[in-house]
Amino acid sequence: MPAYEFVTVDVFTDRRFGGNPLAVFPDAAGLTEQQMQAIAAEFNLSETTFVLPPENPGNHARVRIFNRTAEMPFAGHPNVGTGYVLARRMTQVPEHLTFEEQAGLVRVHPQRGPDQAISGARIAAPHSLQIGDDVPLDVIAACASLDPADIATAAHTPLFATVGVWFVLAEVASIEALSRAAPDLAAFRDAAAQRDLPGSRFSLHLYARHDGEATQLRARMFAPLSGTIEDPATGSANATLAALLTALAPGVNVTLDYDIEQGIEMGRPSRLLASARKTGEGPVTATVAGDCVPVLRGWLDL
Repeated sequence: MPAYEFVTVDVFTDRRFGGNPLAVFPDAAGLTEQQMQAIAAEFNLSETTFVLPPENPGNHARVRIFNRTAEMPFAGHPNVGTGYVLARRMTQVPEHLTFEEQAGLVRVHPQRGPDQAISGARIAAPHSLQIGDDVPLDVIAACASLDPADIATAAHTPLFATVGVWFVLAEVASIEALSRAAPDLAAFRDAAAQRDLPGSRFSLHLYARHDGEATQLRARMFAPLSGTIEDPATGSANATLAALLTALAPGVNVTLDYDIEQGIEMGRPSRLLASARKTGEGPVTATVAGDCVPVLRGWLDL
């Protein structure tokens, strides 16, 4: 009976039982796609990662990411957590790791704490910012169980955007209104059906500004159609948000750093440090970073 090692880590936190939990299989060679999906469903976390030998020996690993119901082309907290797990196993840690993923190559920079031990990672999103269609205000309000007046539109209307995986981004008028938000499953189903989207692709990332601060944010992410009622820390969504807000900021050559809290309402406080850069010559790119804490380790028999 083959046995596969796994570890779990809490991502985007420096305290155990905060942040976003992730399961990592550091040597998944031999598992089929169907088995990976079944294992991810069994763990019942927002994502589980499976590390495989790279197709190009110049890269460090091929990483497959599964949520409860489907494979993901890219995601933030799985890359931060997987980079952390693999770096801690290395005797000589390189400046960066390169992961092969469905969305492309992902560069992961292990980070060290004051004691020089590996403490987390910073990842670069695999794509520059792309902006898609607007989403009507009443659709956002219905999905989040809010009043349309709770949705802010001064900076931008609700819209689809991506730096590797698509999200709907919408600003909420206040922290208080954000705390009242709750996903309405029927409204999510209607929103996805109206756009002829696979259900798992309608993921709503809401944010509010702390006291009007441009780069101090609180966020919540709802993806009930893919099994994640609410996510405590969403690296890819916050990287996309940082890229969008930087694209909208005045100036041509701009780099902005965002301090984003998430998971507060869930009792799993998370801190994500996102950064984005735009120039007059090129697209808007983004990174996201955070700490990790090990939690569990074990073996899965198949």
